Amino acid sequence: QVQLVESGGGLVQAGDSLRLSCAASGRTFSTYVMGWFRQAPGKERDFVAAISRRGGSTNYADSVKGRFTISRDNAKNTVYLQMNNLKAEDTAVYYCAATPGSYSGSYSPQNYRYWGQGTQVTVSS
Repeated sequence: QVQLVESGGGLVQAGDSLRLSCAASGRTFSTYVMGWFRQAPGKERDFVAAISRRGGSTNYADSVKGRFTISRDNAKNTVYLQMNNLKAEDTAVYYCAATPGSYSGSYSPQNYRYWGQGTQVTVSS
């Protein structure tokens, strides 16, 4: 069982930066592939980024490549999402998620077992 708690969301202007954090409970954090997803009102939950168990591999949605960076600190049981040059279309609730499954399926929300409660990111234009 893993509990995930996101933090760091807020209201910012276009072009600003934010760093989201996701703290995980338990002593098995390093055994999970971690991902970030987002959901805007009336839309499906979309993949944003994922990171492998040791942090050696990452992948991103095309819409955030070059602007967002996912990282993890296994000693602190925390995964981060650094978001730069934010745009109005980045406005959404951001969720972190954990899966014991394969990294190759990390883009799909159906492959994740544990989810945080979400943190709101609002970007004004």
